[in-house]
Amino acid sequence: MADAERQQHGPGDGGRPHFLIVAYGIQSHLNPCRVLARRLLQLHDADGSGPVLATLSVPLFTHRRMFPSSGNGEPEGPEAADGAISCVAFSDGVDDGTTARGPEERARRRRASAESLFAVVARLASRGRPVTCIVCSMMLPWALDVARERDIPLAVFWIQPATVLATYYHYFHGYGELIASHAADPAYEVTLPGLSRPLRIRDFPSFLVDTTGGEVGKVVNAVFCELFEFMDEQRQNVKVLVNTFDELEPAALAAMREHLDVFAVGPVVGSSAEARIHLFNHAGADKTRYMEWLGAQPERSVVYVSFGSIWTYSKQQMEEIADGLRRCGRPYLLVVRKDGRQEDVSRCLEDVVQERKGMVVEWCDQPEVLSHPSVGCFVTHCGWNSTLEAMALGVAVVAAPSMFDQPTNAMLIEEEWAAGVRGERNGEGIFSGPELARCVELVMGDGARAVEVRKKVESRKGMARDAMAPGGPAERNLRSFVMEVQSSDEARRKDTNTISPPP
Repeated sequence: MADAERQQHGPGDGGRPHFLIVAYGIQSHLNPCRVLARRLLQLHDADGSGPVLATLSVPLFTHRRMFPSSGNGEPEGPEAADGAISCVAFSDGVDDGTTARGPEERARRRRASAESLFAVVARLASRGRPVTCIVCSMMLPWALDVARERDIPLAVFWIQPATVLATYYHYFHGYGELIASHAADPAYEVTLPGLSRPLRIRDFPSFLVDTTGGEVGKVVNAVFCELFEFMDEQRQNVKVLVNTFDELEPAALAAMREHLDVFAVGPVVGSSAEARIHLFNHAGADKTRYMEWLGAQPERSVVYVSFGSIWTYSKQQMEEIADGLRRCGRPYLLVVRKDGRQEDVSRCLEDVVQERKGMVVEWCDQPEVLSHPSVGCFVTHCGWNSTLEAMALGVAVVAAPSMFDQPTNAMLIEEEWAAGVRGERNGEGIFSGPELARCVELVMGDGARAVEVRKKVESRKGMARDAMAPGGPAERNLRSFVMEVQSSDEARRKDTNTISPPP
């Protein structure tokens, strides 16, 4: 790289470090990235001369949904304001929000995304804000291409627990064959270095133990394999920000720090006071109505049920959830998205609503709901964002995992933290009504286990509060990350600008 081009990537705008946070275009990646950007903007650089700069970059399709009033949001257009955050788009050449199919289309979209992100980096430099470090949310191979080609330091924002980071790391560092050879045995235990307990096959992230041979699993594993190869090759130039905190996963974090430059910066969760992005239609949601309803319920009496922003209910699953809520006999708040809802699911919901024992909504402000004193437990798919919100807000969990990191998260909740119970799906992958009711009673009843869960939940809530406090571990770790990036960048620029003496 030429000296002039390399110097483009040093600090600009008064010498302040500038982090380009590149987010995968789905809600579970987008919201943590936005919160991380806000936290970076609250910091000052190493010498205290000014605030850190942070720019959020998202796929063009996502950008259009975030800012529907800003026109078509072309990548070369002006930056959009997301509160204090500047947000820029990059294009995959298709920009319709669909997933690429087949290796040729994936390769085309990767090249287009990398070229567009190259242009974003150049445009920011031309505006006096050269990028000091690219931060990407896990599964973005084109961000690796840009970091490698432009010689820009990279940080991976690992938006899953450190335990899942450890499982992927060891899978691609000597344990893959062992795990794959026993993938058909859910009870088989694998002991990974540094973790506090063995993991059963059923506890691993779903794609690492997928026996179906499905294309999605192969693609995801290939992306993660490339990510860890990149981190091995660029060890001195790559850092990992993990959305967890030291008191929650001390063993996993300590184990990973032996192999990677890891910073625990969590819990990176938004507060109810922060507006969140929702990439689906919830125009008909009535926040006042459901919050008033919650206010009329007794303390710790409500069963809150939500399975995240991706998962949709089949008719059979909806019938089982309705049956389980009837069996519980407790007030409930059930979230079922309107978009993509099947007609037979809608008819089932009408029957549930008519019983008048709870409330069904198409959307809710989850942090605010979980903060409400009437909520007694959270029935969830166990995505990491929802898991962290439950931990941070002190709500017992009924976990019904199905894919991605969810099985590992459910294991941690039940066995590592005793902050809830894991529900079992039947042979058809359905979370049955009787099983839902059994799990709810275990965490909301008067038995010894419910009492223990409530104690553990309060303990984890205190840990999370301490971790997120001003000047607390999360802020200190994030500040250390910024200082290391800035120090490394200054050393690189000094080395680049050094003129060798004549012989």
